[in-house]
Amino acid sequence: MHDHDTMALNRTDLRFLYRRVTGLFWRGLASLRTRGLGPTWSRVRQQFRRVPAERRAALYLPEPVPFAPFAVPHSAAPRASVVIPVYNQCAHTVTCLRALAAHPPQAAMEIIVVDDGSCDETESTLLQVEGLRYHRRRENGGFIAACNDGAALARGEYLVFLNNDTVPQPGWLDRLLDTFAARPGAGLVGAQLIYPDGRLQEAGGIVFSDGSAHNYGRFGDPDDPRYACLREADYCSGAAITVPRALFMQAGGFDTRYAPAYYEDTDLAFAVRAAGRQVLCQPAARVVHLEGVTAGTDLGSGVKAYQVRNRAIFAEKWREALAAQPSPRADPEAAADRRARLLIVDSATPRADRDSASLRLVNLMQLLGQEGARVTFLPADFNHAGRYTEALQQLGVECWHAPYITSVSAWLREHGRRFDAAVVCRHYVLREWLPLLRRYAPQARIVFDTVDLHYLRERRGAELAGDPALLRAAERTRRLELEMIGAADATLVVSEVERELLARDAPRARVEILSNLHRVHGPGLPYEQRRDLVFVGGFRHPPNVDAVRWFVAEIWPRIRAEAPELVFHCIGGDVPAEVAALAAQPGVRVHGHVPDLTPYMEGARVALAPLRFGAGVKGKVNLSMAHGQPVVATACAVEGMHLRDGEDVLLADDAADFAAAVLRLYRDPALWQRLAANGLANVERHFSLDAARSTVRRVLLGDAQ
Repeated sequence: MHDHDTMALNRTDLRFLYRRVTGLFWRGLASLRTRGLGPTWSRVRQQFRRVPAERRAALYLPEPVPFAPFAVPHSAAPRASVVIPVYNQCAHTVTCLRALAAHPPQAAMEIIVVDDGSCDETESTLLQVEGLRYHRRRENGGFIAACNDGAALARGEYLVFLNNDTVPQPGWLDRLLDTFAARPGAGLVGAQLIYPDGRLQEAGGIVFSDGSAHNYGRFGDPDDPRYACLREADYCSGAAITVPRALFMQAGGFDTRYAPAYYEDTDLAFAVRAAGRQVLCQPAARVVHLEGVTAGTDLGSGVKAYQVRNRAIFAEKWREALAAQPSPRADPEAAADRRARLLIVDSATPRADRDSASLRLVNLMQLLGQEGARVTFLPADFNHAGRYTEALQQLGVECWHAPYITSVSAWLREHGRRFDAAVVCRHYVLREWLPLLRRYAPQARIVFDTVDLHYLRERRGAELAGDPALLRAAERTRRLELEMIGAADATLVVSEVERELLARDAPRARVEILSNLHRVHGPGLPYEQRRDLVFVGGFRHPPNVDAVRWFVAEIWPRIRAEAPELVFHCIGGDVPAEVAALAAQPGVRVHGHVPDLTPYMEGARVALAPLRFGAGVKGKVNLSMAHGQPVVATACAVEGMHLRDGEDVLLADDAADFAAAVLRLYRDPALWQRLAANGLANVERHFSLDAARSTVRRVLLGDAQ
């Protein structure tokens, strides 16, 4: 481009700054009238707050270089159609397209630029961009007309509306589209919008009862736990949103009553919800937005003035829906979440692919989300657990971690009154947290999740080892655990056996069963296509170490003597030396941690649970049965699981009997099929998310009992 283009861009930037300052002034006056001094002052402070440099998002911004022809991603059979309405501002459009070209998505896409009558060099420049579908309108009709024209031209399953004053970040489109697969109820998904200086512009929007709106998280830190999780929103800014094309057409496109622009995106979000679908903000999809470059931010002049007029149109159209929205004087944090609020605390972030307790907790959080609750998770170690934390955020869980929390008491002092209930896992965590919760969250029900009764497991292990010191330690655990059970408002155990024990040991306590939670995956491969034996269990858990050592020493030689072709697959993280050494035995494979268990669950013929002590319900048994994999187990391993010997599972506590049961099941197709089918039914009946739903509603969400 020529030098005068750079000068024009500078003038544009100055105009943008002028409009921002004047716009801030007028919005400030409007806020004073509708919200009062306190909330307005809070917003002013937010406006000028700066995110520390070390916390700012690492952003991709194309280098400003002279224009040269380039190509953008394009497909004749796109999954997504990206519609970019433009009016002049050629330099910004080219920057946006360069960003799309620099980091093409995995999904097939097309890019449609709708030129709304530009009078600069937009047409001559964009015709040199290979792969771009360029459509020029005969006359200027405004943002809504341009978007609707682009939607009519689109061929993709999904429409993506993208402003030309944006810089989409790598991976943004795939993350938006992935949301529809992960959330079948999603109808509109918006990106997290970020200012070029790294501050958050919007993590979805809040609409108040008078039709006014607020950008949630504005001027905050994009990685702040409140904004970094997938969350429902009242609307998402049309600067970067995705909607199924069929749903957009069903809604009639952007409502032309708002022409030329403003409130059309808010109106679409309300229409999507009226159709029974969700509006979500996806923080993993980030888009830099130079807010107001085209229309400015001054409500008193230019296109931006239509925002005032259109608010009245919107308020009249959605009068009934707006009656349920919060007051414009409401605190934005409270207004952002109007659902039941639950705090969940555990010693560390759950790792669902490593142990059954973690899988249960993750599925519980997902179930709570399905029930409409807003879940906040806080690990007592304050650590961000990488992909495990990110997986929870994608479930819609607000995950707190350092450096956003450094003190439990300070955090609870600020956030404690947000919660209707607090679920604290493990007695030693609750012992630390309980006084602070009672002080700073007095309104919250305190629910103690035992995970399993630690004192029962420790006592059984001590008795098996014949160790008096371990017995004394188990008794100390019993005293501490019972103290917490007595202090909590309710206690969760995983089996009827544990509830009966507590009926004797803590008769005044409210004890409820919330067992393991599993998804029923289905039958997997048929008998004829399966082979070998498998054990799954993390080795930080002492009963698992004892189980595989006993199996390889006492049971495996008996099996190998009759079936030398079999292989025993031992799977689980944190492998100690004594377990690793078992790989020296013929036919034993010690795999350690395996990220994806599916091939072993669906491909191994028989699962093993040779536990000699423990407590609670065993996830390894549930997991195998959920994949149609029959199990041979000890009686201890299936305690409280509603399983019948010979119908749902084969039971044996003696080494010789265990070996005989494995060989019998391995060689008998009819028995194998019966146990596989009955095991699947058992998980569905007792250990699925649906099976736990009534308990979750009653105990955690406070439904009438």
